[in-house]
Formats: sequence, structure tokens, C-alpha cells
Amino acid sequence: MRKWLIGAVVLVVALFVAAQAVPYGRDHTNPPVTREVRWDSSRTRELAAGACFDCHSNLTDWKWYTNVAPVSWLVYSDVEGGREHLNFSEWDRPQGETDEVVEAVRDGSMPPLQYKPLHAGARLSDAERAELVRGLQKTLAADPPIPGRG
Repeated sequence: MRKWLIGAVVLVVALFVAAQAVPYGRDHTNPPVTREVRWDSSRTRELAAGACFDCHSNLTDWKWYTNVAPVSWLVYSDVEGGREHLNFSEWDRPQGETDEVVEAVRDGSMPPLQYKPLHAGARLSDAERAELVRGLQKTLAADPPIPGRG
């Protein structure tokens, strides 16, 4: 039993070390902000920055653990997918369905559960969530995205 356990630990460590050689997920360059959405208030922007910007803007804060595989693979995939769906930093390009964004914040599916433990700004109280929903609705009504993607 002991030999089996030692072998399993060695295998896991070897796989972890080998995973570090895979370059995917290590490109941590943030594209330039071409046009940020015109927020209805600084408070809405503050709430969105804490809960949304790491995946839905070009202002991602790449933490140290985003350099360690396999976490780097998951984070990079989430950021790329988030930016593709909605990017508050490229408001001069077509965006996805913004109605879905407001509903996802309202029902609590955004920000996602796996994001919240390491990001205090994403752990919104019910009052903050409601405030962000109202602010997003006002923002998107006053400065709607370019239609064409979604």
C-alpha cells in the first residue's frame, strides 16, 4: 500500500511539473482599451470593476496563480470567453446580448461561483447586486452596444 501511495504522489507531481511546460494560458497581455462603455455613475463602474472586469474587459488583473498550470488554462479560457461575449473595454465593437448580462447578474450566475473565493469585489451583497443591476440597466440604455453580435 505504501509503495502504491508513493508512486501515486510521484506521478501527480510529475504530471504537475510537466503541465508547466504547456504554454497555453500564459499570454497575460491586456489588449488596449479602445472605448469603455459610458457608465451611468462611478459607483456602477466600481461594482462592475470588482465583479466583472477581470473577464469582461481589457483590464484583467492577472494574479500570480494564473501562471501555474492547470489553473492558468482555466483562467485564460474564462477570460477569452468572457471578453468574446461582452467586453466593456471595446464598446466600439459589436457585443453579445446585453439583456443576458443583466439577467445573469440579477440571478447570481455572474460572477460565477468559482471566481468569488479569491476576488472580494465579486462577492456582492444582495443590495450591491441590485445596485449593479440598476446601474447596468441605466448604462446600457444610455450607451447601448453596437448591434451585430450575439
